[in-house]
Amino acid sequence: MDCRNNASRNNHFDFKGTIIKKIKNKTMSISAFALQTKFSVKNAMASKTLSDLRRVRKETIRDCMSSFENEEHRLEEVLRINGVQYINDAKAVNVNATYYALDSMKSTVVWIVGGVDKGNDFESLLPIVNEKVKAIICLGENNQRIIDVFGSTVDFMIETTCMREAVKIAYKLSETNESVLLSPASASYDLFESIEDKGKQFKQAVREL
Repeated sequence: MDCRNNASRNNHFDFKGTIIKKIKNKTMSISAFALQTKFSVKNAMASKTLSDLRRVRKETIRDCMSSFENEEHRLEEVLRINGVQYINDAKAVNVNATYYALDSMKSTVVWIVGGVDKGNDFESLLPIVNEKVKAIICLGENNQRIIDVFGSTVDFMIETTCMREAVKIAYKLSETNESVLLSPASASYDLFESIEDKGKQFKQAVREL
């Protein structure tokens, strides 16, 4: 049996609409999902297809999808201040993860990025940055690659080596209905002990605004 074809007949991806999955002539809305990003919805649909194959009860699947809690430091909504949403995605240590983070943003973004450059293909982010990002705050010891790639793409480009200062700058640059996203697209061990340390420092700096 071709599982991919079977899944395509049963699943309906409609990120602008409401129906996401048919369950015995019933439908489940995206709005009922605990996690709302496109990437999370795709993961949920893959999980649902596997659950169908293993004959997991429909009610169990529905309960899990509507109550699942996001992982700390992974697109974690920290606070909304003056209409600006602060999001901690410290675990996005590569370009691919950051792409999905930016793609999931529904508003203009002030992006905090940077760390140890391990030959990341930042150029692949140019289209999504051009579409979503108005300002970049480089948080790292060596930000030259980021500056070279995105310097002519955004209105504001600022460097710092202090998380608290990065968050304060983001606060000043952001406006109502925008988002401040920490999504490094790089390793974090230049200025921080770990991914978790970076994420926690971000959250603390946001709370101190």
